[in-house]
Amino acid sequence: MERQTVSATFPSAAASVADARRFVRRVLADWDMDEAADDAVLATSELATNAVTYAGTSFEVSCRLEDGQIQVEVRDLHPTRTIAMPGLTASSGRGLPSIARLADAWGVTYDGPTKGVWFRLSQPGSNSNGTAPDAGAGVGDRPGDRVDGETEVVETADTVEAAVGASARRLAPGGVRQASGLSQTQGVQQAEGAAFPAFARRGMGRAAPVRPIDTHDHRTDGEIPASADRVLRSPAALETLEDAVATVRGVLDAEGAAVLLTERDGRLVLGASSGLPDELSLGQLTVAALSPDAVNGVPWVSSDSADPIAAALRAGSLAAAPIEAQGRLTGLIIAVAADPDHFAEADAARIGRIADEMGLSLEKARVGELERSWRGWLSFVAEASDLLAGTLDQERTMALVAQLVVPRLATWCAVYNAVEGEEARLAYVWHADETRADTLRDLLDKAAPAQPMDTPGPWNGLSTAPAEVRAAAGATARDQAYAFPLIARGRRIGTIVIGRPPGDRFPRSAVELAEELSRRAALAVDNARLYSAQTAMSSALQRSLLPPGVPDIPGLEVAVVYEPAGEGSEVGGDFYDVFECAAPEPARGPAPLTPAVPPKGGASRWRFAIGDVCGTGPQAAAVTGLARHALRILAAEEMTVPDVLTRLNRLILGEGERGRLLTLLHGEITPRPRRDGVKIRLTSAGHPPPLILDPDGTVRDVASPQPLLGVFDDVDFHTDTVELRPGQVLLCVTDGVTERRSGARLLGDGHGLEQLLSGCTGLSAGAVAARIQRAVRDFGPEPSNDDVALIVLRAS
Repeated sequence: MERQTVSATFPSAAASVADARRFVRRVLADWDMDEAADDAVLATSELATNAVTYAGTSFEVSCRLEDGQIQVEVRDLHPTRTIAMPGLTASSGRGLPSIARLADAWGVTYDGPTKGVWFRLSQPGSNSNGTAPDAGAGVGDRPGDRVDGETEVVETADTVEAAVGASARRLAPGGVRQASGLSQTQGVQQAEGAAFPAFARRGMGRAAPVRPIDTHDHRTDGEIPASADRVLRSPAALETLEDAVATVRGVLDAEGAAVLLTERDGRLVLGASSGLPDELSLGQLTVAALSPDAVNGVPWVSSDSADPIAAALRAGSLAAAPIEAQGRLTGLIIAVAADPDHFAEADAARIGRIADEMGLSLEKARVGELERSWRGWLSFVAEASDLLAGTLDQERTMALVAQLVVPRLATWCAVYNAVEGEEARLAYVWHADETRADTLRDLLDKAAPAQPMDTPGPWNGLSTAPAEVRAAAGATARDQAYAFPLIARGRRIGTIVIGRPPGDRFPRSAVELAEELSRRAALAVDNARLYSAQTAMSSALQRSLLPPGVPDIPGLEVAVVYEPAGEGSEVGGDFYDVFECAAPEPARGPAPLTPAVPPKGGASRWRFAIGDVCGTGPQAAAVTGLARHALRILAAEEMTVPDVLTRLNRLILGEGERGRLLTLLHGEITPRPRRDGVKIRLTSAGHPPPLILDPDGTVRDVASPQPLLGVFDDVDFHTDTVELRPGQVLLCVTDGVTERRSGARLLGDGHGLEQLLSGCTGLSAGAVAARIQRAVRDFGPEPSNDDVALIVLRAS
């Protein structure tokens, strides 16, 4: 008894299916079984595809020759599943109908950790005894027959079909997966520790012999587009299309073959091809251009040069058949030749049988991949929305839009910014090849149209640009870029332009997704634009409330620190000011409300102020501006410090409900003779008392407390005099320093500020200010929620 066995193991990868086909063809050629090779290769391709797609493990292909019969088994490492009773259903997987029609017998076996699907073919022209086959039962038809050395057929074809009914004949292209699980099978029992059969059945008729086919991959040149054609990237669908194209080309002796797929809008796109020109373009070929036979599901042949499909494929003649699923046209499978009348009606019937075989399998792959594709699109849109909502910077938003588009939807993207009454301006450019982005920007500046389109659609601005611009952008005269206006609040604020290089067509889904993204981008850009405008206006107003600078005072070092609370704020409720005035103050007596006349040749004087308006933000900043400007105006009117506070108190009370409470420390600085320090007359209106640091490290507070401003109408303020000798430091702070919080503890608790200042002995005014500022920042883990201001005066 002649018996030969050859096996090979392949990894779980799409390319392994083609390798498995080549392996089986090579083995059968060595055994002089070339006439059976086509059927064996086709069946092996189906089983290997199932192993890669559903099992997801490496798989072994073994070929056995015994007494003129060929048995091929594809075994994977899918875990063994329990077989239940009774009946058999199949709702997923694919390949069983083809194997049932090709093979004399086939089945599924389990032996512990592995699962194998096998089929048996007889050498054409002989049976297992080497004689012509008869109509009687063959090996594997009777219960109890030994199919191989390990597996017993327990059901004949008749009993299986009786058990499962018509579903056995119409096993959907999902049968292998169900067979892997084999949840229900009648009349099968498992022996302890031994292999057992899943099922076995007689072939339901042999397919017509096919000519030898090329076992090399026949993939579409270039990237398969998204949408309907994107679904073919799944290994199951790709293998089906490749096998179909290769088989059609071999069976019909065609010069080329192709599978065209229908998109949602009725356009036909190229799914897979073999023997066709590399730069083939279908243009705007749609289902509406098909012949009545195609629409009615009838295969046809044509030698009419006016046939739109023949013209698109550059064919002299063709044989074609529609691919249908659930009564819907999903595509066409076509064989082409250069000479007319190359195909006969019989060729149409043969290509029709191939289309019937792949129709349901293609539809199942299409639906599954479309679902995954749309889930991916939804995830992309959600992620893009989150990213766009995360920034309020206009330039950053435009850059983010371009980087979201590239390379997911396009090879390059340009964002134009439109300002009312002006031409569109190129704001941002991004290219999948980062080294080309700057060059592309420079060249697109020359090619940009004055007014990009206001509605989504092809943008032809690049087609009229210089050749170097088209080359840099990856566009040619026959290619299209797409423009999408950015519309917000009923007006156009910009345009997004996307493009791809020659031969890389925009799928419908990519265009639709870019259009959806442009709507979201328009809102994000508009929000960022409004925020930027408001921030710029607010910053300009806030900067006007800050003092222009700190003057130089002879014999005195001055340092200031100012930190407003709140993001984007330049000024808040705290404020400071140091400025020069020339009004001498009377030495004693009540402060008159009439201006004092300065004596001739009076010495220069300076004023300083540090205050805290109740609250933070724009409302507090409004009172800050009122107070700071009033201080300067009243000082210029030669009013004394108490008079200034009295008049400012009246101004705040006059604001009514808009007025806010204000604490203020205001003083006047007069240099002492012979640069022996300075004399300071100051008034503390409800403000934290200033502290003096002596050279020996002693710290004491000065100035008596007086009522804050904005509460009482009739208040008489007075001044306290401080002599600041060389080496002494005067520290004035707002409550943002003393009330800096860390949990339940404040910085000013237990004379905390005094202790901090005592450690600043010997430091300059700037060093003292920096140490206090750092201590405030480091005191608590969270940022301060109150404005911070401080003035340091050191006699030098």
